[in-house]
Amino acid sequence: MDSGYLSRIIKRFEREKLLYRTQSTEDGRLYYLYLTDKGKNTLSNLDELSDHQIYLLIRGLADKDKTAVVESMKTIEAVLAGEAAPIPEVNIRCDLKPGDAGYLIYLHGWIYSEECGYNHRFEGYVCKTLHDFLENYSPRKDRVWIAEAKGEMVGAIAIVGHSPVKAQLRWFIVHPAFRGMGLGRTLLDNALRYCREMDYKQVFLETTEDQRTAINMYVKAGFKKVSESKNETWGKVLVEQTYELILP
Repeated sequence: MDSGYLSRIIKRFEREKLLYRTQSTEDGRLYYLYLTDKGKNTLSNLDELSDHQIYLLIRGLADKDKTAVVESMKTIEAVLAGEAAPIPEVNIRCDLKPGDAGYLIYLHGWIYSEECGYNHRFEGYVCKTLHDFLENYSPRKDRVWIAEAKGEMVGAIAIVGHSPVKAQLRWFIVHPAFRGMGLGRTLLDNALRYCREMDYKQVFLETTEDQRTAINMYVKAGFKKVSESKNETWGKVLVEQTYELILP
């Protein structure tokens, strides 16, 4: 909006007695604008009309969709103001819900394809392992941690019991937008704490040598590499590695 157009709008509002101006006592070039009683009433009516229009737009939305709209508007406001987009609150739950496995498969397929160049066969591998897990899942020996932000999965980890003393750590993943905030460390700590509570004596995991960040976390937690082998199944030459943690 240029200054000429703004000036014409102000003059029109003055003619219609919606506002008035007073000259600054400190700087004669400055004027302060104030709404008249008629202007305040007009603004109030416009606000009510706007609120009603918004109500008509969102009244048919589900509660989670209304929340999504509000969160998106907060992000837009922050970005336009030159601020960092707000980081949504992350909650971690342990109960399995319908759709969890499907979204976990999607996260693995998408992230490992984008970041590591794995092909569709890796996603199929994740499908199979999760299918086997769900077929034999028992809360007496298994546990899954799902990290959610605004109702969407942003991270996960699981412990699969193989015997009264041996368990496997699986499907450890964190959405790229939620890395660097300690979420991965929190998920791993929860999983290992559960292993100790269940009195597991040995925890093992399988990964590939290109997963440097995750491997560093495993090593810091006390895991040691016990074997490795070549894998060309997922579209590139990889070295699969097995790590093991002995619990006291």
